[in-house]
Amino acid sequence: MNKIPMTASGFENLQAELKKLLNEDRPNIIQAIAEARSHGDLSENAEYQYAKEQQSLIEGKIAELESAVSRVEVIDVQNIKGDEIKFGATVKIEDDITKEISTYQIVGEYESDIKNKKLSVNSPLAKGLINKSVDDLVEINSPKGQKSYTIKSVKYI
Repeated sequence: MNKIPMTASGFENLQAELKKLLNEDRPNIIQAIAEARSHGDLSENAEYQYAKEQQSLIEGKIAELESAVSRVEVIDVQNIKGDEIKFGATVKIEDDITKEISTYQIVGEYESDIKNKKLSVNSPLAKGLINKSVDDLVEINSPKGQKSYTIKSVKYI
């Protein structure tokens, strides 16, 4: 089985999501199914069909998260030192054309969230940044075409 790298906070969030699914969402959907069942003919009961679909989605998500939790390898970012970019690094990069500066933390797939500047270690940008250092030039093939960045800083916080 492949290990899933994750920060400590990402692991806590994953466990919280699983707990919510198990302790809130699953019981709620079971109750919704029971209530829809009480309305009579199940073959023409849209509420029942919808609730069963939701149950299937919830059970699938629970199975996925339980599998992920069992394979997580928590990486303590604060113990990582060095100048090269590795998992957990917070990286400041500058777009070589627009001169726009962006800051991202490289995190595991389950905790990535581009809105919060958390970049999946499996993304093209993160793959291009890994093992690079400050002032290195990085060329990335993105959906918008070739992009070029200069690394401005690397921190492990």
